[in-house]
Amino acid sequence: MSEAAAQPRTVCRRLVGRTAVVTGAGSGIGLATARRLASEGAHVVCADIDAERGKAAAEELDGLFVATDVTDPGQVAALFAAAHDTYGSVDVAFNNAGISPPEDDSILTTGLDAWRRVQETNLTSVYLCCQHVIPYMRRQRRGSVINTASFVARLGAATSQISYTASKGGVLAMSRELGVQFAREGIRVNALCPGPVNTPLLKELFAKDPERAERRLVHVPPGRFAEPEEIAAAVAFLASDDASFVNAAEFLVDGGIAGAYVTPL
Repeated sequence: MSEAAAQPRTVCRRLVGRTAVVTGAGSGIGLATARRLASEGAHVVCADIDAERGKAAAEELDGLFVATDVTDPGQVAALFAAAHDTYGSVDVAFNNAGISPPEDDSILTTGLDAWRRVQETNLTSVYLCCQHVIPYMRRQRRGSVINTASFVARLGAATSQISYTASKGGVLAMSRELGVQFAREGIRVNALCPGPVNTPLLKELFAKDPERAERRLVHVPPGRFAEPEEIAAAVAFLASDDASFVNAAEFLVDGGIAGAYVTPL
């Protein structure tokens, strides 16, 4: 963890009594966010396809684990039903599960199967989660939906992951539209756009291609990747009433990458 991310922080208690569903809660950004939301008082429902990791997260946080393949409509419906039946509301949905497999590369080499698998996991899953959570929020007349997009939805890269990039662009556009559509019903929908984050997914990708890692790191103004806890802090803000007028936004947490032309030496 970076020195900046490791500094002690006073944690707010902005989510006391609220129910938050986190997909991909077993590791990386999802786990860090589940911990942060729980520390702010939320009942956390941990969804993951990996039962061992998901259960461990839920047990640590005294929350609820629901085994979920986010590409399966029935399992997604059951996830939000379980959250509502257990805690009586669904106030926050952090639709975060995603993949970035090595076979997703240049458009010249990425096969159709890889393209479809990434689209299903990264984009269709967000569609399904929004489709099933928004009816609960409409009945409550309140709710915050945070969909994980990426800074790559805003920038082009010569180190392409073509399906990943396209899927995150879709998340960005869908979040914007839903935020506008349901704003007068007390529902906010925002797209979180992280820069590169020091997670197992990124480590695995870059361990296989150190040159690609160096090519990317040089473009990050602080000279480091984000820590999951730094992204989790942004999610907690968007989930809370402190973000009551933040809606249909592209919420960049990228260390300044999208604003950079030449970075410091």
